[in-house]
Formats: sequence, C-alpha cells, structure tokens
Amino acid sequence: MVPDADAAASANRADSFAPLTSEMLDVGDGHELYVESVGRADGIPAIYLHGGPGSGCQPDHRRLFDPDRFCAVLFDQRGCGRSRPKGSRENNTTAHLIADMEKIREKFGFDRWMVVGGSWGATLALAYAQAHPERVSGIALRATFLGTRAEVETAFTSRLSQFYPALYEDFLSVLPPEERARPVETYYRRILDADPAVHGPASRAWHDTERALSEHKAAKTRIDLTSLNVWRTLPATPFMEAHYFVNNSFMSEDQLLRNAGRLAGIPGIIVQGRYDLLCPPETSERLAKLWPGSEVRIVEEAGHSLYDAGVRDAVMKSIADLASKAAR
Repeated sequence: MVPDADAAASANRADSFAPLTSEMLDVGDGHELYVESVGRADGIPAIYLHGGPGSGCQPDHRRLFDPDRFCAVLFDQRGCGRSRPKGSRENNTTAHLIADMEKIREKFGFDRWMVVGGSWGATLALAYAQAHPERVSGIALRATFLGTRAEVETAFTSRLSQFYPALYEDFLSVLPPEERARPVETYYRRILDADPAVHGPASRAWHDTERALSEHKAAKTRIDLTSLNVWRTLPATPFMEAHYFVNNSFMSEDQLLRNAGRLAGIPGIIVQGRYDLLCPPETSERLAKLWPGSEVRIVEEAGHSLYDAGVRDAVMKSIADLASKAAR
C-alpha cells in the first residue's frame, strides 16, 4: 500500500480519521479501484461497503470505525466514485465485486475481517460472507436489501403510491402512457438507453424519487418535471442500479435467503429503521430468522438513510459490539 503524506502513526496525526494508506489497485478486466485504510495498522480488520450500487465511499464513512481499535478498509466499487474507468459497467457484476474484495483482503494480509455495509452494501456484504464465510469475523448491516427485482418493484410502485401518491403520479408521468404498465422495467430500459434525450430525464426522475423514499422526512416529495430536460450533471447511481437490478443483482432467485445458513457461526447485527420504505423491517426479520447468531436492532423514528436520527449511532455501536464479541 502507498502511504499518504501524513500517514504517520495514528497517535501522531492531527486527524485520526485521515487515511493511513490510499492507492489505485488494479484488479484486472480494465478496472482500477480506489482503496484506502484508516485507523491503526495493527487494528481489528474491517471493510466498509458503500451503497447504490453506484455511489462511493465518503469521508464520513471512516468515522464509523474507532481509529484506536480498527484498521478499516474503504473502497469505491467498480465504476464508482474515484475508481476507474468511472461509470464503467463492463465486467461489473456481484461476482466481480466479491473477487475484488478478496484481492483487497489479500493485499492487506488479513486472514479474517469484519464486513460492514448498508442497503446495496448489505447485499454485497451478505453475498461475500456466503461465498467466503471463513474470512468473516462479524457482519454489521444497515437496511437489509436482498438484491431482488421484487424488492425494487414493490418500493417504486405499491409502496411509493401508498406513501407518496402525488410523487408516484410524477414518476409515471415521465414515461409515455403506453409504457406505464410496468414502470420499473421501463425506467431500467430508458436509463440504459444510449440516447441522452432518453436516459437524462429518466435517470433524474429515478434519482429524485429514490431520494424521497430514502429519507424519513423527505426534503422534496415531488419531481420538478420542468427541469428534467435541462442540461446538468447526471446522477451516477441510476445507471449502475439499472445495470444491476435488471439482472437481479447477478444472483439467482432469493439466493441470499436460500444460502443464509452459510452464515451460521458468524455474529451479525442488523440495524433497521422502523419506517424504511426502500428496505422495510420485514426483510431484516426474514434474514435474521435464517441466520443463527444474528440480531435486529430497530431504530424508531428512522427510515432508510444512514443519517436519519439515531441510525448512524446505532451502526457505530453495532460495529463496536461486534468487535468486543470477537475479542472474547
């Protein structure tokens, strides 16, 4: 790993959350991943998996880990954030991401590590742990998402129409009338269309709708239909989400529930917002029933976002509690 300029011992750094190391890691298939580590070099190994798919790690994600206890690795997944080529969906599947995690683990020389992720990050955490259970010391999840098309369909149709009926009408109105019978499928197709006149409005409308669903107290509950065709930077996540979700996250049907038994013996804590409209409590409870050694911690008055009241603190506590379990 390549040390940052200020990567002295944690105790000697002004910012204990500044990266210890950072580099662009060549993982093959034409992809280079941005990878960083924080905390102490001899700390408890952990990896953080960002959501989306398509977003990337943020500086605040480092602060989920106590720098005096952990050596936490954060990375931008293929095509995401600072990884290159930006936005690339070539050779970009769940299996590729799992293989990337193994390359990162081997790069750091960790035998086992704690895996932490929320939403899509939870999907990837579960898929990785089921593929390599012997490499996982514990799993901290937020907002369980199983990576299925059915979950996305329900969130963007029946649940959206129940909780935000006017927003649902806006969501449908972006599509031609003859394409509204299966709106999620149509959105996927339009977002992945090569024509900017097609994918631009669709990606912006999808992004704005998803944001409303992700916040317990949504800042905006309508789509600004007049701005959808105005030129501006396009959001990154709708494109990667459409790529993954149209392919059932590159997994077999209900794979993560069917293989939940592989997690037996791995301690797990699932932080769940009571009013999460994207990943409701039912999903976390279904997983926990099939995963011996796991528990669900409900955060009242919270939805999907890491930054809803109480969620971030609950995630930090779950990480700390799992570390204490592993130390016993």
